[in-house]
Amino acid sequence: MPGAQMVSNDSNNCTAENTPLYDFLSAVMIVEFILALPLNISVLYLFIFKMKFWKSNSNMVFLFNMVLADILLLICLPVKAYQYQNGQRRSEEGVVCKAMLFMLFLNRGASIAFLTVISIDRYFLVVQKKNLLKVMKKSPLISVLIWVLLLPLTVPTMLRTFECCNSHGREKDNFTDTLREIVFFTQILIPFAILVFCTVQVVRRLKRKTVGNKTKLRRAVFLVTSVVLVFSVCFLPCTISRMVLLIVRVKELYDIEEIAVQVYDGLMCFSYMDCLLDPLVYCFCSTNFKNLYLSKFFPFLLSKDGQHTDSTNSSGNTPNPKRVNTVKEAGDLL
Repeated sequence: MPGAQMVSNDSNNCTAENTPLYDFLSAVMIVEFILALPLNISVLYLFIFKMKFWKSNSNMVFLFNMVLADILLLICLPVKAYQYQNGQRRSEEGVVCKAMLFMLFLNRGASIAFLTVISIDRYFLVVQKKNLLKVMKKSPLISVLIWVLLLPLTVPTMLRTFECCNSHGREKDNFTDTLREIVFFTQILIPFAILVFCTVQVVRRLKRKTVGNKTKLRRAVFLVTSVVLVFSVCFLPCTISRMVLLIVRVKELYDIEEIAVQVYDGLMCFSYMDCLLDPLVYCFCSTNFKNLYLSKFFPFLLSKDGQHTDSTNSSGNTPNPKRVNTVKEAGDLL
């Protein structure tokens, strides 16, 4: 079947055959970069200079690592956008290609891992009545451990080309390709299952609570629900598309595979939106962080009748202690 073989060869090389599509994806990544980078840098500024995350609770340390992972991931987007604009799905330079894959997978895995740890902590605090992270009191060590554990899981991305969708199924009985696919799916599906479980349990706890203040419990519900939504919107579509692509490849449906490759690339590009959504999760899950962020960067959003009542007093130059949280209060994030 010469025609089928030709399509197969097109899929094997890393050229972007659908030029308009990849030009559009390039523009999407540039927009994601322009919107998300200043947002994440501003959050990082608050964590370091205003909240002093290293002196705060454990969740602050994990959130700082999430922001760091998002920023490192964002640095890769202009390179990806440049490649797409030049009709390449990856760089032709082996070192650049492997470095990009390593950074993308490492920082995506770190973001997922820290989101999962925070949600697990909410589950233990709300449902089991135990502050898991407070008991351990080792959040900096745990953060380092997460990064270190992710390294061996990310190494397979540097051994053979993954992003061109020509690994698993092209060569039979290749252990590296199989391991890489296992890591790709488990890195998302297992945390997602854990998050769904935590969300269901926290919501059930809220429904059972009949007396007392429900504000903190509702905030915990919103936190775990928001994390599940981020997973559902950003990570699950590209995971499903990857699964479909593998099935199509194994069945040697070359015409359909070319479309599946383009869908996979598009959804992977869309998944980078988690860098834009993560800071919103911080803001909406913590009144302290939201007020501090708005009072610092968008005080007009807190104003009433033209006066910044949330960030300044009547003189307009001194923070109002009742409206703006202190560093210690900001450290009680989540």
